[in-house]
Amino acid sequence: MDKRILLIIGGGIAAYKSLFLIRVLARRGIKTRVILTKGGSEFVTALSVGGLSGEKVFTDLFDLTDEAEMGHIELSRNADLVVVAPATADLIAKAAHGIANDLATTTLQATDKRVLYVPAMNVRMWDSAPTQRNVKTLIDDGQYFLGPDEGEMACGEFGPGRMAEPDNIADKIESLLRGDTSLDGLRGPKPLAGKHALITAGPTREAIDPVRYLSNRSSGKQGYAIAAALGRLGAKVTLVSGPVAIDPPSCAELIRVESARDMLQACENALPADIFVAVAAVADWRTDSSADVKIKKDASGIPALKLVENPDILKTLSQAQSRPDLVIGFAAETNDVISHARAKLGRKGCDWIVANDVSGDVMGGDHNSMIVVTETGEDSFPRLTKADAARRLAEKIAEHFS
Repeated sequence: MDKRILLIIGGGIAAYKSLFLIRVLARRGIKTRVILTKGGSEFVTALSVGGLSGEKVFTDLFDLTDEAEMGHIELSRNADLVVVAPATADLIAKAAHGIANDLATTTLQATDKRVLYVPAMNVRMWDSAPTQRNVKTLIDDGQYFLGPDEGEMACGEFGPGRMAEPDNIADKIESLLRGDTSLDGLRGPKPLAGKHALITAGPTREAIDPVRYLSNRSSGKQGYAIAAALGRLGAKVTLVSGPVAIDPPSCAELIRVESARDMLQACENALPADIFVAVAAVADWRTDSSADVKIKKDASGIPALKLVENPDILKTLSQAQSRPDLVIGFAAETNDVISHARAKLGRKGCDWIVANDVSGDVMGGDHNSMIVVTETGEDSFPRLTKADAARRLAEKIAEHFS
């Protein structure tokens, strides 16, 4: 991945993790240019940062040489993404309120890229009302957050406040770099403004007993990417998600559920909607009853599980009295993809079916090949990243409403 980030290292004991982050990113082909704040320099040195990044380290807004060669305007824009790690309460507050009194905060105001904030601070500072207001402001402005993690901190307290681990930060950076990280993209045309999009994503879990369940391999990545893409086009997004291990897009209202019945209830509660995209891999069956205690392995042998059919969420919303104007289902198939998708289109009563072959690495992977099947024809997308596929589908949805 031939990309470059601008890393702003804030003042905190977690600054040492940023050194590891630079190395992790380098191994993934991502270059790093660094602004080291005055506070950050109390914990790591410009020499160590520069040695790892292979770049000059920037520290002072009023260094005339730097302003001539790489001013804060150019510094803020010659990167694909800006990352603040550790993001202190002070840096978050200044960014949220437009305070620009040093190189780091001036750069944050001048950038035309979106910013990923990786907080690290005392749990009381993180939980405080001012910090949470500032975080909400930045999220509403289209910026990203990762963490903080929960655990024991340098101050001896326990709770949310630890900076995320370098590998997890690098994963998030890679994910964001696959999408549109420009503020122009964020503030571009909004053809879906005024529309409400309801999205389901991820798997469902159907309890067998308190520790076991029936589920599938869905990661939720495609549904989350579609939610983000529709949000970027101006839609109000409600994302009903089964259990997944990814961060939700900042533009979506997230409703977490476990079972198929929970998911159907959440979808019905979210109506009315203009758009419904049923991406979730909903379990077709559940056990007729789940045990209140863990089923023990004993001499009585292997327990028999009696399965019953789960509610059909796509069909139910397709036939609902407050039916969305555009209902889109997904058909995850391993063979005869088009024929199965066409049969599903008629059986469910929806408007489009997005067919995809999941016999390879689609479930849990980062790429997908989509075929949008309608009554009048088929529109095939090439193999794309899930973020790019989501953008293509969102654009097609916008064209439908235009």
